Amino acid sequence: MEKIGELSPGEMSARSGVAVSALHFYEREGLISSRRTSGNQRRYARETLRRVAFIRMSQRLGIPLARIREALATLPTDRVPTSKDWAKLSAGWRQDIDDRILHLQRLRDNLAGCIGCGCLSLKTCALSNPGDMLAAEGPGASRL
Repeated sequence: MEKIGELSPGEMSARSGVAVSALHFYEREGLISSRRTSGNQRRYARETLRRVAFIRMSQRLGIPLARIREALATLPTDRVPTSKDWAKLSAGWRQDIDDRILHLQRLRDNLAGCIGCGCLSLKTCALSNPGDMLAAEGPGASRL
């Protein structure tokens, strides 16, 4: 029996901009869920669109799927999440985003130094040679 407001995988894909294979992956990873029809076809509740949008946005920010799964697990299961629920959840990413920005700024600043020296094998190069592991391969630029 079809329920009003449910979406097939193709409809969910078209509405969310996510490939059907990605929807199936998200489901296997426990990020979203579907129900099966009597013909064993998947159907997604319309509110799953918000979950998929949250997953995509979080991935764009570089948040690992494990953290996304943990965050989604905090949403209420007895009702459709409200805008307040989503705002609270999104606010939790602020520190993660700030940490990522700091990390990227450090990478940017260190990358300029590496490009300037050209060898990428200095003891101080934390980008491509942490702990001077390339020293064991001898002198010079060993990655050319």
